[in-house]
Amino acid sequence: MSDRVFVFEKNPRIMSTITTRPPRRAALPPQGETRIRIPNASWSLYEAFVKNLPERSAIRTAFDGRDMEIMVTGPVHGHFADLLDQFIKAVAGSLGIRIKPQGKTTWIRPEIERGIEADGCYYVEPAKIATALAALSRRSNNVADYPNPDLAIEVDISAPQADRAAIYAAMGVAEVWTFDGQTLTIERLDEHGRYQLVERSSFLCVRADQVPRWLTAEDLSDYEAWVRRVREWAGREPHEQ
Repeated sequence: MSDRVFVFEKNPRIMSTITTRPPRRAALPPQGETRIRIPNASWSLYEAFVKNLPERSAIRTAFDGRDMEIMVTGPVHGHFADLLDQFIKAVAGSLGIRIKPQGKTTWIRPEIERGIEADGCYYVEPAKIATALAALSRRSNNVADYPNPDLAIEVDISAPQADRAAIYAAMGVAEVWTFDGQTLTIERLDEHGRYQLVERSSFLCVRADQVPRWLTAEDLSDYEAWVRRVREWAGREPHEQ
């Protein structure tokens, strides 16, 4: 099955479809998400669109300051996003690393006119954890009361149609994990505000090449047993500080 990417041009009645066929191989990669790019979008369009989405919608959005991306997720995307989220929580728990998961928060940041919803995001810095917990104690649903996350995860089986890395960089997110259905990459924000590929997470002390097997090759017939195995593996794996 081919991935489809739709692009809305300036004439709203014209929509072009670009179809790409995956190369022949023994095992096809997971089916990609449907993504729609709206070029030269405005901040007000993005903000109004996001605020009018129903809760628990499968539609996710991003705005990089120029282009707006509308992505429709599906079961495969959700499966990998959930596994990666559980992997991070299990490893952090096994290693005694304090984190505060912030779920699929939609980060609407009018001060930089950027916005994105990660597949998962986390606080690691103690000051940010304290600020988020204080906002929760007030039952605040205003995203402005919460600091930007330290770590974000992205499942991008099909190619993003907005510059998601630039959005995270503008927000100052220190580390981003990206999984394409087969390979995981870890990027760290450098002193110049650009992401650089790194071998190992600075927060969880695991290598990028150690993660995919837990998402694609391990037995998932017993979910709780899978979580226990991740925790046991993390506890006995040598970790460089």
